[in-house]
Amino acid sequence: MIKILVGGILSLVIAMGIARFSYTPILPLMQSDLSFSNKVAGYLATSNYAGYLVGAVLVGILPLKQRRKAFLRLSLILSVVTTAGMGLFQMYSAWYVFRFVSGFSSAFVLVLASSIVLDKLAEKEKTNCSGLFYGGVGVGIFLTGIIIPILNNYFKWEGAWVGLSFLSIVFTFLVWVWLKDETSNSTQNKKKGIPAYGPPTKWIPWLIIAYGLEGLGYIVTGTFIISIAGQIPNFNGDATFIWMIVGLAAIPSCIIWSSLAKKMGFVKCLVVAMLLQAFGIVVPVLLMTKIGLIVSALLFGATFMGITTLATTLASRINPKNSSRIIGYLTAIYAAGQMIGPLLAGHLASASHNYNSALIGAAIVVLIGALFLLSGIRFDNKPVTIVITETSKENIQNGEN
Repeated sequence: MIKILVGGILSLVIAMGIARFSYTPILPLMQSDLSFSNKVAGYLATSNYAGYLVGAVLVGILPLKQRRKAFLRLSLILSVVTTAGMGLFQMYSAWYVFRFVSGFSSAFVLVLASSIVLDKLAEKEKTNCSGLFYGGVGVGIFLTGIIIPILNNYFKWEGAWVGLSFLSIVFTFLVWVWLKDETSNSTQNKKKGIPAYGPPTKWIPWLIIAYGLEGLGYIVTGTFIISIAGQIPNFNGDATFIWMIVGLAAIPSCIIWSSLAKKMGFVKCLVVAMLLQAFGIVVPVLLMTKIGLIVSALLFGATFMGITTLATTLASRINPKNSSRIIGYLTAIYAAGQMIGPLLAGHLASASHNYNSALIGAAIVVLIGALFLLSGIRFDNKPVTIVITETSKENIQNGEN
């Protein structure tokens, strides 16, 4: 069980922490050497999120239940190759392709690894460990924050990409060996009545709109926070320290927010998390110092994966028998927001020569998203008993984003 859980965590480290999010701390290094604009940086980020959108849609449509392990392994290989390719080629056209394929493969890894690991946790009645699994994204972010400055010091930004790909190869081997797709038949056709607390189905559009705005707003900080930190003199060229803080805050965030939601209610926690995130996004505008960036990084890391966990869990609680469709809608609009955010932020930053307008806009967008959720708070403490079958559990797992 431990090996499967660790294998799942490492799969998220490879596809999310490294292949997807290492672009953020490496971006200022690439810009410093090649002098390309924030507009180009935004296009590269959007290419990755476009790939994620396509991958998320396909993985929800294709019948992969019997071939999860094979597709997971192929996706991990693509993650390794695209990570290395960013350092081996210096052409914008190649980078756009690599970032697109990287986003595509990361969506497949996240969904397939989630499905395999959550199946096993359900079989062993250890679903409370799912927060540890999703903490793999934070682990990956923290590792890149440590490793990238070292690799850059010796091999420049190109070596950072290639070095991370070698680390991914090692982790991929461990995932290959440890993450077995073997679920016992004893878990089939189980039914369990559980008390659910949440809004009615008709409230789902409000959740979808709010989650789309979250995707649009959070990604501005997720893409440019290291570049922003690099503008502060007293970081002494070590702005990736901020990325380590993001990772450290993200590691326990899923467990913490899930635990709070069981006591306070999922909608309340979503509103609080988005308000905290909106404040964290705008902090660098109000306090452009090392302390300001640290506060921003802590709040960002502590909320972005927690919000995803809360939103997808809430969707599955509202309608477990059709959760894959609802979570599919959430995934699509979230990914669409991620595509638009870096483009708008890149244009604003290029035009104003700073990130203030982009950060203020992003914070307002997330704040508006939180306001869309307020109507659902009154449903938090209204119990409705629902029945979870193996089919609906499977839908929940296959729909995770």
